[in-house]
Order: sequence, then structure tokens, then C-alpha cells
Amino acid sequence: MDLSHLLLYISPPVLGAVIGYYTNDIAIKMLFRPYRPIYIFKRQLPFTPGLIPSNQDRLGQNIANAIMKSLLTPEELENLARKLLETERLQKGILWLLQLVTEQLKNNTNPRTSQIIAGILKNLLGESLPRLLKVLSRQEKFLEPQINQIFDKVLLEFRLTEEQATRLADWLLEVVLPPEVLRQIIVDFLTDRTIQTIDESFREKTSGTYWVVANLFGLKNTLTRLRTFCLDEKEVSNQRLAELIKDLKIRDRIKELLEKLSLQNLPVGTVRQLRKTTRDSVRQYLQNSGSDFFKDLTESADWEKIATVLINRLISSPVVNTSLELVSHDFALILEKYLEKDLEIIVKQTIPILSIDQVIIERVKATPAAELEAAIEGIVKNELQAIVSLGGILGFIVGLFQTGFIFFTQN
Repeated sequence: MDLSHLLLYISPPVLGAVIGYYTNDIAIKMLFRPYRPIYIFKRQLPFTPGLIPSNQDRLGQNIANAIMKSLLTPEELENLARKLLETERLQKGILWLLQLVTEQLKNNTNPRTSQIIAGILKNLLGESLPRLLKVLSRQEKFLEPQINQIFDKVLLEFRLTEEQATRLADWLLEVVLPPEVLRQIIVDFLTDRTIQTIDESFREKTSGTYWVVANLFGLKNTLTRLRTFCLDEKEVSNQRLAELIKDLKIRDRIKELLEKLSLQNLPVGTVRQLRKTTRDSVRQYLQNSGSDFFKDLTESADWEKIATVLINRLISSPVVNTSLELVSHDFALILEKYLEKDLEIIVKQTIPILSIDQVIIERVKATPAAELEAAIEGIVKNELQAIVSLGGILGFIVGLFQTGFIFFTQN
């Protein structure tokens, strides 16, 4: 057998295999390529773009319908939700959220939390609490135990320390009653009428040696000269008063008096009346001026700073840290009872809201054809290669039949 006859018998299966292999390969490539339409002389070539890029909208719709009708049915979503929303998972999720919130509050990276709590505190103390106190203060027994306790434990047992009494005595003599003020008090007190009254009273109500002094010398001339001296010699009289305060140890006397000052030294009846007066005064103040007081307080206070301090104190409190697990468990039980009753309704209402099918459609439409090709090839790469190989095998078999036909025809 010469070479021409050998090629005649070999070429059909070889060419069939090559044509079958590359024909399937080209057909698979044409599913995706070209990615864009090709124009020649302003006329679009057939089969451009590829089958999938040209029908990408319909492909997305079909994929969404297949997933929603066969895979993500309401029953499957409900079963999936039940598995995800088991009590232990709910508790862990809620605990994680609570711990995340506490960590965020510890870092204090979000000032909005402080602003919200500051607004709540301002509204509570500036508006709600004053109205509530105004209503409650109309009751006769309102805050009676609390005020009595404060009076008995604080006011009744209050005493000035030695240092406090010293400072208060110094303040009284240096600010309230300095020599200049004392001199002016003496001048204002010693009017002509006052001097006349003192002189007459001294003459009438004294006896013995004092009566002789009062009637022979009297006090009118002495008091008049004292007033004149205070008016004419201001600096000298101030100096004399300062020396007199020092010589008489007025500061030490005032200090001793202040140290001994206490409500316990008063009679029992006076203390009871004072306690009742204090209670009535507090009630009356809350009724008349309590709203203004709390309003001024809320306006002057830095509530954001107070809220920040309060948050930091709560976060660092061991009670808060130990109660997070208990709170998460209680929340999980509440949610479980609610979900057992309304989970089916929730899932049916959630599916339209999530619009999963629309998300799939939009995602398929937005995916470039090259990425879509890569994704599909990544899923069915072996299957696509098997189709290409099958095309080559079928072409080879057809070529064999053709070779057999030629062989029998020639013989």
C-alpha cells in the first residue's frame, strides 16, 4: 500500500477528531465570547456578543427563579432561620453585641452615646423630675423620713472644727466686721436720740455709786465725744478699734463660740420645731421654686461630661460585667418565645424586603462577561473540557466510519 492510500485511510479519523475537538471548543468559547458586539461597516456581526453576554438579563432572571423556587423556598429559609436562631446561638450573639457595646463605651470613640445619655439626663432632671416633685410635695408626709434623717444625722451633729472656726472668725473680723465697719456702726448707732435715751435710762435705773456717777457726770457728754472722735479721726479711731479687738482677744472668743455652736445645745422642743420648720421649708421650696432651681441646674451643668463619667463608672462596675451573660440569656429566651410564634410570618415578610431574587439578577447583570466566564469555568471546568474531548472522540469515530466506507467501496 502506497503513501497516498495510507493518507486516504488515516486522514478522515484524524481530521474528524481535530474538527470535533475544536468545533466544540469554539462553540463553548462562543457562549461567552466576544464580550462585546463587533461591527463591520456599521453592521453588527452575527453571534456577537456571545450567547451569555447577549442574554445576561434573562440569564440572571432564570438563575434567580431557579434558586428561589428550588433552593431558597420559604420553608427552607424558615428551617435555616430556626437553626440559626437557637437559644444558645441567640445568647452568644446577644452577649457578643453587649460586650461589643461595652468595649465601644470603654474606648469612648463614639461621642454620640454621651450626647444621647446627656440629653436623657437633662430632660429627666430639667423637666420630668421638677414636675413630679411639685406634685409629690403637696403631700403632707412627702420626704419626711428622709429630711428628718438628714436633720438628725447631719445638721444636728454638725460642729465646726478648730480650723474651720478659726477661718470663720478671721473672715468675720476681716471681711464682715473690720474696724472701719465697726466705726461706722458706732457712728450710726450714736444718734442724738439714742444718746439721750441711754443717758436718761442710766440716770433712772442705776443706784448707789453708779447713780452718783450717772447724775454728776452722765453719759451724754461722753457718748457725744466718742461719736465726734469717730467722725473726725477716722484713721485713729480705726486703729484704736483694731488694738481693742486684739487686746480683748475678740478673735479667740469668737472662735470658741463657733466651736461650741451646735443644735444639740438647744432645748428638745426647739429642736423638734426646727426640724418641722426645715421639713416645711423644703416642701414649700419645692412647690414654689423647685422647677426654677432644677432648670438653672440643668442649664449650668455640663451633662456630656457627667454622662461620660457615668458611663465610665458603669462600664468599670463589676456588677455590669457579671450581669451581661444573665441579660443575654433572658433576651435570648424572650426572642425564642417570640420567634416560635411568629417566625413563619417574619420569614414571609422578610423575603420581599430582602429581594434576594432581585439581588441575584442585579449581581448577574453587573458582573462583566469575563468574570462570569471565569466563574462558570471554575464551577464546570472539567465538564466543559469533557465536552471538548467528547467532540474530538466523536469526530474520530465518524472519521473511522468514513475510512471504513472508503475501504469497502474501493474493494
